[in-house]
Amino acid sequence: MAHIHGAAGTGHRHAVVAVPTRTAVVRTAVILAAGQGSRMRRDEPSAALDASQAAVAASGIKGMMPFGGPLGRPFLEYVISALADAGITNVVLVIGPSHDLIRTHFTTGVRPSRVRLHFVLQPEPLGTANAVAIAADSVGSEPFLVLNSDNYYPVEAFRLLAEYGDAATVAFDRAALLRWGNIPAERVQAFAALDVDASGTLRGVVEKPGGEWAADDPRLRWVGMNLWCITPALADACRRVPRSTRGEFELPEAVALAIAEGVRVQAMPFEGGVLDLSHRSDVSAVQQALADITPRL
Repeated sequence: MAHIHGAAGTGHRHAVVAVPTRTAVVRTAVILAAGQGSRMRRDEPSAALDASQAAVAASGIKGMMPFGGPLGRPFLEYVISALADAGITNVVLVIGPSHDLIRTHFTTGVRPSRVRLHFVLQPEPLGTANAVAIAADSVGSEPFLVLNSDNYYPVEAFRLLAEYGDAATVAFDRAALLRWGNIPAERVQAFAALDVDASGTLRGVVEKPGGEWAADDPRLRWVGMNLWCITPALADACRRVPRSTRGEFELPEAVALAIAEGVRVQAMPFEGGVLDLSHRSDVSAVQQALADITPRL
């Protein structure tokens, strides 16, 4: 069973490097939930899903995957509950035109009382930087957290960024991800590596660094899981970054642009697990890991 250090009732994490606490506290988080869910939609005969889970898997809207039995709670409720536990009071959900299931659930069904929930539409799937830029126009000039809708992060990881309050990302220890999360080794191996200097400053994000760095390169220790504190400078870079080779506007490339222009981005070292809900085969392990957690909205 996966254990997520830092989640309520599941242990704790240890930050590797102490980072000074700032007086500014981030109160807003943006959840990127406009993805098409192509991997989740792929049939996996060996994946044990109940009828409601199979229906959501077919839709590709991973954040609505239910856990906890016939009257299950959508994955997004667990994510939003963890954000609230970290002191977040405003949550912006970036959704696509085909994601009415999310909006309907939170406007006509469950109405959160611990956070104020807002919806922002990303009309086309133009990448994570595009989604952040759209959200930033809604949030305004304050810093905000950015996270994936298909990952469940430890509360302390959220709190680390929220208390720092400046441009930053959480640098997850690769070995801890394997030990405490549900993510297979081959998937973790393909994750982006964070190039961090001795002072904790992020020098860049290296996508799939396998052939670029030696297997024992110490820079491979830190993994990016798309958990950021976005400042106005980073949001501006998201608006200006050119399209990637995939034809999208990518958040790591926007961060690289900002760094090249002199923006300092802190890497916050963190040892703990993350739950990943990318494939149907992930559902069982995520269900086990969340079994003792009741979302409080």
